[in-house]
Amino acid sequence: MAFPVQPAFPPAPGTATAATPEATAPEFNETSGFFRHLHAPRVAFGRGFTLKQVVFGLLLAFCLTPWASPPVALALGLALAQTVGNPFSAHTKRATGWLLQFSVVGLGFGMNAHAAVQAGKEGILFTVVSIFGTLLLGLAAGRWLGLGRHVVHLISCGTAICGGSAIAAIGPVLRASDEEMSVALGTVFVLNALALFAFPPIGHALALTQHEFGLWCAIAVHDTSSVVGAAAAYGNQALEVATTVKLARALWIVPVAIGTAMMFKQKGVKITVPYFIVGFIAAMLANTFVPAARPLGPVLVNLAKIGLTVTLFFIGAGLSARVVRSVGVRPYVLGLLLWVVISTGSLWVILHTR
Repeated sequence: MAFPVQPAFPPAPGTATAATPEATAPEFNETSGFFRHLHAPRVAFGRGFTLKQVVFGLLLAFCLTPWASPPVALALGLALAQTVGNPFSAHTKRATGWLLQFSVVGLGFGMNAHAAVQAGKEGILFTVVSIFGTLLLGLAAGRWLGLGRHVVHLISCGTAICGGSAIAAIGPVLRASDEEMSVALGTVFVLNALALFAFPPIGHALALTQHEFGLWCAIAVHDTSSVVGAAAAYGNQALEVATTVKLARALWIVPVAIGTAMMFKQKGVKITVPYFIVGFIAAMLANTFVPAARPLGPVLVNLAKIGLTVTLFFIGAGLSARVVRSVGVRPYVLGLLLWVVISTGSLWVILHTR
């Protein structure tokens, strides 16, 4: 069976696509005075604008400052989505995927290849067991909940590997419908947002070390964006471990996609490869073995962290209450069950192998 390979630049976690629910409309009556006031066109310096666009611009500008952290940026995006909505949804959809990938590559300039190899070795067993365990549990639980096979497999892959990127890669292999993709992406995005807020406090409460928290994050949080955001909030060593293990985990998109094509008897499908991971590895190797590149490291890492913060703001701006409601209850039950099992199971192992 031939599997043509193409570069993977999937829609970023949290962005709406043709296969995701549009999430930019506010949840209140568009005829209200408040809504009309926000959307009333105004002119300044010969250019038209609305107050809704001004609010978006001010929040985005704040996300570029040192006072904005990834969780704060995500919260601001969520607040925007629940109130006035995202006035630049088409632009943020296109920008988020590229911005996340460039941010991940930039983080490589702050990492040491030797430490990354060690972290990767320690996380490989976790990765293999958790991926296949999640896929099998998802299959069983999905049948119990009466969900369609495609939706079950997409949610399971998103939880097991790397959230929206895995769903975007596996969906075409399954030839999943737009509705199936929307349900899976919506489920994973909502739980992913919760993880970003919940994990750092839990880590501190359990006195997890930087290494332990980074490993836990990489295994139990869905998307790369929130893995990096949560780990960065915990510490630099946690960030290094989490990023390395998570990106190694993302490489499993390819074998899982091939297995999916065989299991669902799909022929002539295209399998995407997350090539931005190659950029991350190249940046890490340059920082470790090329002395001339090291002075640029702190600058590039700082830009990468800002890029990640903006990415999470864009993601939050795409998660309105309308998106949350559109998914339905049963997919959330499946996603939550898988997330709880993988989170608690991996945490138990980490705490008992100290």
